[in-house]
Amino acid sequence: MPYRLHHIHLICRDLETMVSFFTDALGAALVERRKFGTADGATLDLQGIVINLRVARVDEEIRDHLSPSTYGYDHIGLKVDDIHAAWDDLTKRGYQFFMSPTDAAGSTIAFFKGPENITIELVQA
Repeated sequence: MPYRLHHIHLICRDLETMVSFFTDALGAALVERRKFGTADGATLDLQGIVINLRVARVDEEIRDHLSPSTYGYDHIGLKVDDIHAAWDDLTKRGYQFFMSPTDAAGSTIAFFKGPENITIELVQA
C-alpha cells in the first residue's frame, strides 16, 4: 500500500501571524478559514502541500518544549530553486537564519526560525 503525505498540522498561538508567514513569506495560498473542533484555524496550500493551522482549543493545555530538540517534530523542509534568493528575501523580511546556505551532500541547505520558533529548512538540490 503506498503512503503519501496528506497534510502538516501546526498548533499556534497567533493564527494571523502564522497565516501571514506562510502566505506572504512562503507564497502559500489561503484555502479557507475553518474550525478544527472548537478551535479557530486555517487551511493553506503550499505548492500542493496542505498546511493546517489552528489555535488551542478551550479545554486544551499546550506546553512549550523546554529543550531545543525533542522526539517527534524537528523541522519543515522546503525545496527552493534558488536558495540564495530565498535567503535574501527572507532575511529582508526579518527572519533570522541560524545556518546560512551551506553545501551538504550534493545539496545546499539553510535553516531559519519562523513565527513561534518553528524551524524551517530550505533545500536546493
